[in-house]
Amino acid sequence: MAMLFGFGQSAEIQVRLSNEESRKVVKARGDDGHLHDHFLYYDGEPVSGTVSINLKKANHKFEHQGIRIEFIGQIEVYYDRGNQQDFISLTRELARAGDLTQNAQFPFEFNNVEKPFETYMGTNVKLRYFLRVTVIRRITDLTKEIDLVVHALSSYPDNDKSIKMEVGIEDCLHIEFEYNKNKYHLQDVIVGKIYFLLVRIKIKYMEIAILKTEIVGSGPNTFKESETVAKFEIMDGAPVRGESIPIRLFLAGYDLAPSMRDVGKKFSVKYFLNLVLIDEEDRRYFKQQEVTLWRKADKVMRRPGSDEAEEEQPTSIPGTQKFTAPAPIEHPKPESPRSDPKSGSTSPDDNSDSS
Repeated sequence: MAMLFGFGQSAEIQVRLSNEESRKVVKARGDDGHLHDHFLYYDGEPVSGTVSINLKKANHKFEHQGIRIEFIGQIEVYYDRGNQQDFISLTRELARAGDLTQNAQFPFEFNNVEKPFETYMGTNVKLRYFLRVTVIRRITDLTKEIDLVVHALSSYPDNDKSIKMEVGIEDCLHIEFEYNKNKYHLQDVIVGKIYFLLVRIKIKYMEIAILKTEIVGSGPNTFKESETVAKFEIMDGAPVRGESIPIRLFLAGYDLAPSMRDVGKKFSVKYFLNLVLIDEEDRRYFKQQEVTLWRKADKVMRRPGSDEAEEEQPTSIPGTQKFTAPAPIEHPKPESPRSDPKSGSTSPDDNSDSS
């Protein structure tokens, strides 16, 4: 997928990334609110390719003071647009000052680039990775940017603890809800049950919603905004004591990002399961429970010289803890009984009973 940009009437720049034919393309939301295709990268992957400058007029002299390319990771808060934070900034010089009289190509490579955070387009903040090509000229520099998408992978054990909570109103309502775990990957299914232990108010219906809360800034300059990502009615009508309502919520159909905590000391993203009961007088009773969403690796790697497929080892999502099973404790093995060559008796370390 080539990306073309015009330099006035004199030249045209073309940026082609390595392995474009085999690299995965994903859709990401842009500033215009629409989805656009971008190449997908992971933490530690190199970013390489070729910059081509094509002159529009043959034998026409194109003067420049140097050509460079930058790889930038940037956080921008919308209410403070003039103060972007570059948490990654790498530069490669492609050409020194001079003249171009014919088309020219310049290879570039950023080796093993650290990409600690996931690309994110939020309500009040965005985190983006991009390549910026700059042609330095005497009057005005010519710059163009190419966005890349980065996914941060993580992994958690399958034996995640379930969530059990009891909520209610004294002598009126007592319910118990249970979710099968509190950490879900973005393609997961939320499974749970609602138990009605006491019902003395007339419930009209019950719904469950996924809320996303975006927290930007710190201290008095903190902005918090929540939005409802999904909402489902899971019960219609009044329940009776002892009734059980099942919950099954598929996450794959929604545009979700992983949970993030204190990314670049700029923002956090949290998710909550919000259980709401509405009675016949339209009074609302609700209970929220925070859950962690994470991105699971879906790429299969093959070992060199082996036919066995090996799942890609993911890195941890920034701001969330990576859980691993504790390493088994190795106890020293007891020494075998030592024989006395003179008497033939064993040493005192022998704990066996003698008859």
